[in-house]
Amino acid sequence: MTASASHRTHGTTPARDRVTVVGGGLAGLTAAVAAAEAGAPVTLYEAHHTLGGRARISDGPYRVHEGPHVFYTGPMWSWLKRRGLIGPTGRVPFADATRLRFLQGGELRRTPPRGLLRLARIPAGGAPVDETYTEWATRTAGPAAAAATANFMGVALFHHDPGSLSAAFVHRRFRRVTGMPPGVRYPLGGFGQVLELMAARARDLGVRIETSARVDELPADRGPVIVATSLAAARGLLGDDSLRWSGGRTVLLDLAVRRDRRDPFVVSDLDRPGWVERFSAVSPLIAPRGESLYQAQFPVGPDEGKAEGLARAERVLGVALPGWRARETWRRTALAQDRSGAVDPPGTTWRDRPAVDRGDGVFLAGDQVAADGLLGEVAFGSGLTAAPLAVGALGAQRRDRGAGARAALDLKFG
Repeated sequence: MTASASHRTHGTTPARDRVTVVGGGLAGLTAAVAAAEAGAPVTLYEAHHTLGGRARISDGPYRVHEGPHVFYTGPMWSWLKRRGLIGPTGRVPFADATRLRFLQGGELRRTPPRGLLRLARIPAGGAPVDETYTEWATRTAGPAAAAATANFMGVALFHHDPGSLSAAFVHRRFRRVTGMPPGVRYPLGGFGQVLELMAARARDLGVRIETSARVDELPADRGPVIVATSLAAARGLLGDDSLRWSGGRTVLLDLAVRRDRRDPFVVSDLDRPGWVERFSAVSPLIAPRGESLYQAQFPVGPDEGKAEGLARAERVLGVALPGWRARETWRRTALAQDRSGAVDPPGTTWRDRPAVDRGDGVFLAGDQVAADGLLGEVAFGSGLTAAPLAVGALGAQRRDRGAGARAALDLKFG
C-alpha cells in the first residue's frame, strides 16, 4: 500500500495482523463494522477527504447525494435498524402520497396502466432468467404493458433499456418497489445520515479510519484485504481485467424550485425510463423553507450524452411542474456510470458477477459484486459477505504463522 508509514501498522498491530478495507462507502463501512464486531482489528482507507462514496452528502442549504434517498425494507434495513444506524425516518404525508403521476403518451395520468397492475400481481419468482423482460412481459400482459412496466423500472435500475435485461432480474425488483404495504423508508437526512452513524459505530468498535489515503498497491506482507471500490478501481488495484459487469448510465438532476401546492410528489415516465421525486416532501430540512427539492434520474443509452438526458428531464418537468423554469432556485447535474448497482443480462444472475472471494486473502465488495439485492443492498450484502471471510482468513494466517514459528523452534532446538 502506498500512502504513509501509518498504513503499514495500526498502533502496535502490524498490517499483516489486521483486516484492511479499501473504500469508505456503504460497502466498505459495512465490511469494517461487521469485521470489527467479529473481533478483528480493522483499518479502513478512503481516497476522498470524506467518507460516503455516492452517499456522500453535499453541504447545505441543499442536501443531496448521488442516487435515491430511500431504503426498502429487507435484510439491509433490518441489520442497520438493529444497530441504531438509521436515525430518524419519515413517511410521505398522505396529501403527497396521492400526488403520484404517470407520464404516458405525453400526458400526466393519476393511475398506472392496467397491464402494469396485472404484472405486479405475478409472484416475484414467476419470471424466467433466460428471457428478456420484454419477451416475457409481452407474452404475459401484452406489448403496451411490457413497455410501460419496463420504463417504470428506471426508478430502480438506472438503465436505459430495462426490457433488454433478464426477466427474473427485473421482475423481482418490480415486485419490491410496488409491494403492498409500501416497503420504502426515508431517512430524514438521506443516506448521508446513515453513513455518519455507521462511521461512528466503526470508530466505537476500534476501526481506524484514514481519509485522503489512496491505496495504490497491496504489499506482500499483509493481512486480508477487502477492496470496497468500484469495479474499475478494483481492476487497477488488483491488476485483474476480469473484474467487469454491466451497469446503468444515468443523468442525475437535483433541482430546487419555489414551492407550489399543485406540484406532484412523483412523476414516473412510462414512455422512456425516467423518474422525478420531491424528497423535500418527507425531509423538509434538505431545502430552504418555501422551496421543494426534486431529484430526477433519466437513464441514457451508450450513444447518448448528458445533454440528451437533461433535455428529456426538462421536457418531463415542463409537463409535470407548471412554470418550473421561473421558479428554479438551484440545480446540480451529473452523469453517473455504473454507480447504482449491477444489472443482469438474460441468462445470468447475481451469482455470475465477480465473486467476493478473489483468493490469496483478497475480497471484493461493492455495487457490481456477486450479492443479491436492490440498489445499495448489493454493496451492503457484498460487504457483509466479505467481512467474515476476511476475519476467517486472518485467523488462518495467524495459525499458519504460529505453526511455522513452532516448526522453526523445533528445528533449532530439537
